[in-house]
Amino acid sequence: MSVNYEKHEPVEAEAGLSSLSDRRNAFERLTQGRLDRAYRLAATILDGDSEAQDAVHDAAVQAWTRWSSLRDQSRFDAWFDRIVVNVCRDRLRHSATSSRKVAELRRDLPADPADGVGLDDALRRAVGALSADHKIVVVLRFLDDLPIEAIAIKTGLRTGTVKSRLHYALRELRAAYDASQRSGGTDQ
Repeated sequence: MSVNYEKHEPVEAEAGLSSLSDRRNAFERLTQGRLDRAYRLAATILDGDSEAQDAVHDAAVQAWTRWSSLRDQSRFDAWFDRIVVNVCRDRLRHSATSSRKVAELRRDLPADPADGVGLDDALRRAVGALSADHKIVVVLRFLDDLPIEAIAIKTGLRTGTVKSRLHYALRELRAAYDASQRSGGTDQ
């Protein structure tokens, strides 16, 4: 992925980096090794490969334009991850319909694969019905297997807020799944 830096020049010059070329080189050094990880994060949260690629591109452009606001380059990972998560959140909020692959949410699938089809479909619909904020914490917790503290860092939320969102999201998932099971798995 490449970013056209001339179109998205940062508002302020980075302290200690005198030219656009110096800023570009420093930025590229930090982002190159992190784009694959950012893409995996976005693909986990969003619905498709192209949607994830677009989100990571948008996040890279935002990071470039806000480059001067990063005070400590050693915190780049958390800073960039937060931008990626926020871009994904915005995309989820603006998406009218959103569904996720959630087979990974259920680690202990039934021995008979045919039994798991209804389960996967019910979970997919239930996760798809979550709000963007709830969906992000569920995905980060159960698909990325992150602890609460790491989710708080990635999202810029307090740990208590992450716990609360996770609690309410799981309650919604249970209710939606139970309703789907009561209706025979045909509930849309």
